Amino acid sequence: MPTRFDAFAVTAPGLAPLVANELVALGLVPRDISDAGVGFDASLDELLRANLWSRMSSRVLVRLASFEARDFATLEKQAMRIPWSRVLQRGMTVRLRVTCRKSKLYHSDAVAERVARGIERSVAGVTIQLGAKDDEEGADGAASASVSASASTSESASEAASAASVTSVTSSALPAQLIVVRFEHDQCTISADSSGELLHRRGWRQAIAKAPLRETLAAAMLVASEWDQTVPLVDPFCGSGTIGIEAALAIRNIAPGLDRPFALERWPGTDAALVRSARDAARAQAKPSTGVQILLSDRDAGACDAAVANAERAGVLGDVIIAQQSLSDADLAALGPRGLVLTNPPYGLRVTDGNDLRSLYARLGDVLRDGGTGWRLAMLVPDKQLAAQLRMKMDTKLRTANGGLGVSVEMTRAVGARGAPHENQT
Repeated sequence: MPTRFDAFAVTAPGLAPLVANELVALGLVPRDISDAGVGFDASLDELLRANLWSRMSSRVLVRLASFEARDFATLEKQAMRIPWSRVLQRGMTVRLRVTCRKSKLYHSDAVAERVARGIERSVAGVTIQLGAKDDEEGADGAASASVSASASTSESASEAASAASVTSVTSSALPAQLIVVRFEHDQCTISADSSGELLHRRGWRQAIAKAPLRETLAAAMLVASEWDQTVPLVDPFCGSGTIGIEAALAIRNIAPGLDRPFALERWPGTDAALVRSARDAARAQAKPSTGVQILLSDRDAGACDAAVANAERAGVLGDVIIAQQSLSDADLAALGPRGLVLTNPPYGLRVTDGNDLRSLYARLGDVLRDGGTGWRLAMLVPDKQLAAQLRMKMDTKLRTANGGLGVSVEMTRAVGARGAPHENQT
């Protein structure tokens, strides 16, 4: 195994600066920040640390090679030179995801075929999976293209398309290893995924309500809202409880990846004792309780049941209060003079079945005003016209995407600030 890795933390749009700060807090040094994520150098131990502790990254890639290729012969030659045995071993299934932009080699299936051949000639007994996709597509702009390693060679687009129509092969005993191939202006970058499943899949969210929020986005909302973990946190539209559960995990310092495996654990040369030691150290850092009120509510009984089940699996059921109630029943003042409402309110036909949400948003504004001037609101906003029904001045804290839809995290202004949170906009 190499002593250092050229790593890249993939992020959702707008989250890269937050992830860079997160890496610094983990003792890692960001090398560069882009719209797609954050680059950094890491040892195997640090690579494991990033996967284990990052709350906002989508996945962590490791660059294996970068070179210019304007023809398939060069691509295949370079692919054969890559030290595949660092990340692959006999019995593995390999998933290839290929993106080609502004390059002479623009047929992703044909590119995948050449890379697959380089893998097959370097590591015996691997299976190249066909047509594999995951839900990261659209989040980082990566498309999927996979071919059988035994597919015939062809420079033509028609034969490349034929190769892509081959039936998928059966997965082998070991889980699949994702290899990401990107062409940009004839520059090819080939990376191995060190994470495995996307990092938002912590393992505890198995019960899902309508329009679920990714755990990584919930964690980003917590950071963007600047919640200091000393005042009550309320989510009156909790759904399956993602925001509140992520809040409890963060304040208790429970590593988000503690109970899930990572792809790097299957790499040849990875020391199992190192992985066990890292997880044991993470468990030792967890706090026994939050010491602050986290109240989750939803008018839908099924959503509350899902939130209870998820909180129990996450090990934080005792740290959150989950109640079935309507927004009108919320009483913020009873929780104290100060607090934060952090929520992802309903929006769109998928959730509302065409109902007019303006009155719901107006009522949310009333609930916050009734709580007193010490309460602030931060929320995910896809529609500024809906947010205007709150009749409150709000600042944009974060711009990102949720389910392919552009959204922002908006927050009411602190009391005493110009345009205070309870100032009527009209």
